Amino acid sequence: MVAQANKYLGQLGADIDVTQPIASLSVGRQQMIEIAKSLMTDAKIIIMDEPTAALTEKEINQLFSVVNRLKEQGVGFIYISHRMEEIFEIADKVTVMRDGISVQEYATADVTMTQLVRDMVGREIGDFYPDRHPKFGDVALQVEHLTEKGVFNDVSFSVREGEILAFSGLMGAGRTEIMRAIFGIDHYSDGQVIVDGKPVKIHTPSQAIAHNIGFLTENRKDEGLILEDSLHDNIVLPSINGFVKHGIVDDKATDEFVDMLMKRLTVKAMDSSVTAGSLSGGNQQKVVLAKWVGSGSKVLILDEPTRGVDVGAKREIYDLMNELTDRNVAIIMISSDLPEVLGMSDRIAVVYEGQITGIVDTADATQESVMMLATGGKKDATD
Repeated sequence: MVAQANKYLGQLGADIDVTQPIASLSVGRQQMIEIAKSLMTDAKIIIMDEPTAALTEKEINQLFSVVNRLKEQGVGFIYISHRMEEIFEIADKVTVMRDGISVQEYATADVTMTQLVRDMVGREIGDFYPDRHPKFGDVALQVEHLTEKGVFNDVSFSVREGEILAFSGLMGAGRTEIMRAIFGIDHYSDGQVIVDGKPVKIHTPSQAIAHNIGFLTENRKDEGLILEDSLHDNIVLPSINGFVKHGIVDDKATDEFVDMLMKRLTVKAMDSSVTAGSLSGGNQQKVVLAKWVGSGSKVLILDEPTRGVDVGAKREIYDLMNELTDRNVAIIMISSDLPEVLGMSDRIAVVYEGQITGIVDTADATQESVMMLATGGKKDATD
């Protein structure tokens, strides 16, 4: 059994110890296990739902080579993805769905990305990334020499009011671990976190929230939402203390608060009483965002904010990010999507093996220069 598991993981180029518990693996490695599992069934048709959402470029290329090999052996694939470039690379035909209905079907060779986007959202979407006109304020969060041995080392950066600072790097580089430590989920052994110019001690998420820091986790189902609870209870959770009078929660005030946020973020649901687990991925992500927007966070950490989200919802999230920075919120965005990093940030911090290899102005960055830093290269001496 171990030999079989290693064989299929080897086909995917995944170097994973198959005796490890699944819970100990990153989201990306869990995804590779899922893919290997489906390949072992010798199925004639394999359905893949967002298979590359948590994978690196190298892993995606490895997966596509396996898919192409299986296609030659007569295996058919139904491939569900919001990543447009993948559809044109891997698919022979494409069906577009909107609001639960198939609206168009094309041979991939006969359609453009612009047409697909128009079909998906039912309207012209304009430029994919909205223009940014940031006005930077004071430093909202500063991190100095943050270290946790074997995880990240000597991490220093700052983010200003009204700024989007992107964190880029390969999967496993340590980006998420740094943010989890800042938010008080994980431990750090050395270094300092400074909020509004004052050093703070943050050992728990509740302490981070008290310092007006919010954290949209990459794993919304396990860490971002209580799936069995209502949208109302999920959204109001970090802000509940603000609605307590004489020890009793003001239900009318929370209802108005939740309704306002659901309208603002265009959450598609019957009403706020439905469970979070009943929503689509994009609407779940909006609920997590609503939770942190409503909490009044001054610093918002967004870990893969548009993963598994359709094109229309992505644009809505980008517009919301711009709106938040216009209101002086400082945003740290972790993203594995390089076009998103370049399209939505003001500066880019690149992490390689737990260290920041460079922080560059987005206006001066290219995909090639970011990838150079992400793989351990150095900035050009003329930069």
